Amino acid sequence: MQTHPVDSPPRPPRPRTALRVAWALAVCSALLLTLVALEWRPLIDLDDDIAGTTHRWAVEEPGITHAMRILTDWVWDTWTMRLLCAAVVLWLWFRRGDRWTAVWLGAACLLGSLLQQLLKAAVDRARPVWPDPVDSAHLAAFPSGHAMTATFVCGLLVWLVHHYGAADGVRRAALAAAVVSVAGVGVTRVWLGVHWATDVLGGWLLGALVVALAALVHRRRRPGTAASTR
Repeated sequence: MQTHPVDSPPRPPRPRTALRVAWALAVCSALLLTLVALEWRPLIDLDDDIAGTTHRWAVEEPGITHAMRILTDWVWDTWTMRLLCAAVVLWLWFRRGDRWTAVWLGAACLLGSLLQQLLKAAVDRARPVWPDPVDSAHLAAFPSGHAMTATFVCGLLVWLVHHYGAADGVRRAALAAAVVSVAGVGVTRVWLGVHWATDVLGGWLLGALVVALAALVHRRRRPGTAASTR
């Protein structure tokens, strides 16, 4: 009697591969942070060029700019992302019964937010200043809080979808939503003239680093649990 093959859940990256990814992200993040802190002239010139071009577009296209403000202030706002994370923490705790993972997710998001604020205070980079601003923001510029928060929240949720062995369609939809959100929020921050392009790049790198480190912690604490949680 012939049996049909059964799809198995995707295997998570091997620990050594995940560790290499974490190291690569850490090195890239540290290098960019150093260049920003030292105000390396080629990087500053690139930021100026990108900011000048996008701000001109923002002033010339008020309809697009209004849409960008809605997206950045409501859809991809840092508090929206934190509320999404909190909702998943509650679901994991009460519905899934996986209290370790619930605490892990909450702690990862909390520590990611704390790292973001510490780096902002340490680097203390000024935001772009315009005679005709289309939006405003407070605190220091580097790294972009919106970009970093969206990256680690979306990244952790995508990791959880894979961890629990969701169907292929669910995994693809989660990945697509995460990519659109992370890329989209970065575009809005530069378009609205409240961040330099390297602020966004730094947020992406640091957010991805938080995801990589959190995944390593979860795997070391709960090795081989992906298949058992299906």
